[in-house]
Amino acid sequence: MHEHKHPTAKPFGDNARALIIALAITLLMMLVECVGGLMSGSLALLSDAGHMLTDTGALALALFALWFSQRPATTEKTYGFYRVEILAALLNGAGLIAIAGFIFYEAVKRLFLPIAVQGPLMLAVATVGLAANLLGAFILSKGSRGNLNVRAALWHMLSDALSSVGVILGGLVIILTGATAVDPIISFVIGLVILRGAWLLIKESVDILLEATPKDISHAEVEKGLKQVAGVLDIHDLHIWTIASGRHALSAHVLVADTMVRQCGAVSKELKNILREKFDIDHATLEFECKSCPEGLICKIEK
Repeated sequence: MHEHKHPTAKPFGDNARALIIALAITLLMMLVECVGGLMSGSLALLSDAGHMLTDTGALALALFALWFSQRPATTEKTYGFYRVEILAALLNGAGLIAIAGFIFYEAVKRLFLPIAVQGPLMLAVATVGLAANLLGAFILSKGSRGNLNVRAALWHMLSDALSSVGVILGGLVIILTGATAVDPIISFVIGLVILRGAWLLIKESVDILLEATPKDISHAEVEKGLKQVAGVLDIHDLHIWTIASGRHALSAHVLVADTMVRQCGAVSKELKNILREKFDIDHATLEFECKSCPEGLICKIEK
């Protein structure tokens, strides 16, 4: 008999504070860029504000997931509530596509019906936005190494910074040349960046919901690594999936040489050490079988 342990949630503390600060900065700059875009007539600024809106949602999602992960597993939700963040990410991705579509529509319309753009105001607001994005990225960088949610939020902030750089360049071109056509062109590029982020977000969410093998783990390499353990003859019915971001699980049938059942424990420990240290899989269910075992007799060991 054993106690089955589920993955434990990350501490709320420092990562939560970093996310809250970054969320406040992004929300404030989104409002500033929205007002600045309306006052200056810059679609690029409004597009960047739309990008910040999606990143505000991403930061809020990361914070919500960090909080919700504290809830313990129940007899009905045996894996806990980790998949809530995946469902939210899927909705977030759909929202990103809608925003990108609106930006494309407005950009094409402005190419044919140009609107006067105040370059200096556009440049000033974008410069402030870049500084705010870099500050938020710096705050998040401290916790990004050990937490995938925070790391994803960091990349959102960096993509915002990239968008701000594009708007700044657009503002400079308008000031120096008066070519307002650069504004919808930059907006279109920002829309493409958002669309790419949406596609990656939706693809990863769907892969997790379909319990696909994680992209950073090779099914063949895991099987090969497990077969190298002394006493293991074969691995079959091997399944690897993601419970939530950064939380991988595995189940497999392990065919071992004829041995006493109590010796399965040592083999199991070695197998799980390989899974944890080499493949970052800390939740494994292994069923041990031997050729001479009576049909249906299985030694099942979980972690």
